[in-house]
Parts: sequence; C-alpha cells; structure tokens
Amino acid sequence: MDALLREKLLAVVAEAERVTRELATPEVATDPVRCARLARKNRELSEIVNAFRQYEQAESEWQEAVRVLRETEDDELRELAKEEEHAAADRMELLEARIKELLVPRDPNDERCAIVEIRAGTGGEEAALFAADLFRMYSRYAESRGWTVEILNSNPTGLGGFKEISFRVAGDQVFSQMKWEGGVHRVQRVPDTESQGRIHTSAVTVAVLPEAEEVDVDINPEDLEIDVYRSSGAGGQHVNTTDSAVRVTHKPTGIVVTCQDERSQHKNKARALMILRSRLLEAKIMEEAVARAAQRKVQVRSGDRSEKIRTYNFPENRVTDHRIQLSLYKLRQILDGDLQDLIDALAAADRAARLVEMET
Repeated sequence: MDALLREKLLAVVAEAERVTRELATPEVATDPVRCARLARKNRELSEIVNAFRQYEQAESEWQEAVRVLRETEDDELRELAKEEEHAAADRMELLEARIKELLVPRDPNDERCAIVEIRAGTGGEEAALFAADLFRMYSRYAESRGWTVEILNSNPTGLGGFKEISFRVAGDQVFSQMKWEGGVHRVQRVPDTESQGRIHTSAVTVAVLPEAEEVDVDINPEDLEIDVYRSSGAGGQHVNTTDSAVRVTHKPTGIVVTCQDERSQHKNKARALMILRSRLLEAKIMEEAVARAAQRKVQVRSGDRSEKIRTYNFPENRVTDHRIQLSLYKLRQILDGDLQDLIDALAAADRAARLVEMET
C-alpha cells in the first residue's frame, strides 16, 4: 500500500472517530434527521475502517513471516513462514482492492426512494403496450426486493397500455438500484395486430428521479401556477364529475406536472408537488454532473433520457444493454422482474470507471 492511500485511510479513521463521538452527544440524540444522517455516514466509514484494520493485521503477519525467513535457518520453520508470507500477501492484495473500491465516492442519493416516469415514444399503441410491460417489470422487481410501488399518475390506453405512467418506489437503497434504468428502452417484436408477422421496433422513455424532500428543494408558492380540471379516464362514477385533476406549472423552469388518479384534489396536488420537487432536484443534480463532465473520462450512466440504453429483442429472446455491451438471453425472465444481473453489471462497470478516475 502506497503512502498516499495510507494517508487517506488514516484520515477516514479520524473522521469515523469524530462521527462516533458526535453520535453520542445529547444534541444528536434529540434530532432524528441529524442522527439518521450521521448513522448512515458511520456505517459507511466503519466498513472502510474495518477493512483497513484487517489489512493492517495481514500486513503484520506478513512482516512477521518475512522476519522469520530472514533470521532462521530451520527448514521446517522457513517452509511454514513462506506459506504464511504468501497467504498474508494475498490477503493484503485483496483487502487493498476492496479498500480502494470502498473509497470511491458514493452517490449521495443512493439511499433515497425513487420516482419513475415511463412514457411511450415511437411506435404508437405498441409503444404504449411496452410501457405497460416495463411498469410490470419494475413492479415485479420491486416486489422481489421488498419495496413498495405507488402509482402517482397514469394515462392508460384502451388496449391496456400506457401513454405515460408515474410511480413511486419506496424501500431501502431504491435509487442505488433503479437509477440505471433511465433512458430509451427499445423493443423489437411482432405485435398482436400484425397479420404479416413483421417485426416492429418501438421505443419507451424511462426517467428515474431521486425522491426529493421538502428540505431539498425550496419552492416559492408564487412560482407555481395551479390549475384544476375534471379527470379523464376509463370511466367510473367519480371520473368527470368533480374538478379533482391538478396541473402544476413551475414558472421559472416551465416544468409541468399533472395528477388525476386520486379522487381528492388535495391528494393529486400533493402528488404533483412530490413529482415537481423530484424533477427540480434531478435538474440540480444534472447541472452539477455537467459541471464535472470535463473531468469524467468514463461514465456508464450519462443521465441523458434520449440515450438508447437497452434493446429487448423478442425473436432472439435477448436483452442487450448498450452501455456495457452486455447481452442476456432470458428476455421473459427479465420482463418478469429478474433485473438483478443487469443492475449488478452496470453498478460494477460504474465502480470500475470511478476507481480508474480516482487513481488518475
């Protein structure tokens, strides 16, 4: 381990000790928000500190083995010392790689819940049907992770598709997993309405926003234009009978959010403001990302919603993620929510890119 890395680790140890002391103060104990933030930081730092302590232990064992090899002439002792030296050196190498990975800066939004927006693009009704397929895929994936899904707004079509649908995914570390899904998803398949058996290509846009809290984004009520109107949809006695649908326009940015799924105007307004806050937070994050873009040499997740990130090819039973050139031949399983292999591969590629960036 070089001196610079050791110096960084000693600084982490000092920071971990400071956070531990701060957590024990009465002021933090009576402030739930501050306590939760420090507890999360303490967990992250403790993981690095524990790995460093294990490295130091392996280093101590390696040094002892080297000393024995240098000072003894007993063949049996030397053989044992050689084995201990190699074993300790291997552990040191693995632990140093793990420590470098842990030192890569984490996305501060990873622990947030997520707002997901799916919109049908090119392809007409076929794109709307695929939007419904993606909503089902994410719902199944969320279920497998123990997360909950709450529909915030939807615009269904008569054939069971969605022109657009927005939903909240709540649970542990949601954004850290879902953030890789933002971009254009392309589907290649024979639609049920195609009599000639020709393959059609359609596209759906997915946006994944970290859920913002009120403290994250300051919205001036004077910057909002709020309109109410009657809901439209697939019938039901409450539809088109009251002005329950809400349209919120954020005048400084031009962002427009509509919600109509709830019967209550107040609930629709609350949901619209939740989405608006998350979109404004995303815009702030993207501005910061653009400012850093000149320094980034490799980037798996561009955040560009116009980027084609994935193709779902039904005739070949293939799903290809174009960002990392990974193809998996289990399309049905993936559409049933088996996304973890894709997400893990994308996260690993991003960590590797960030590690290279950190070392250069």
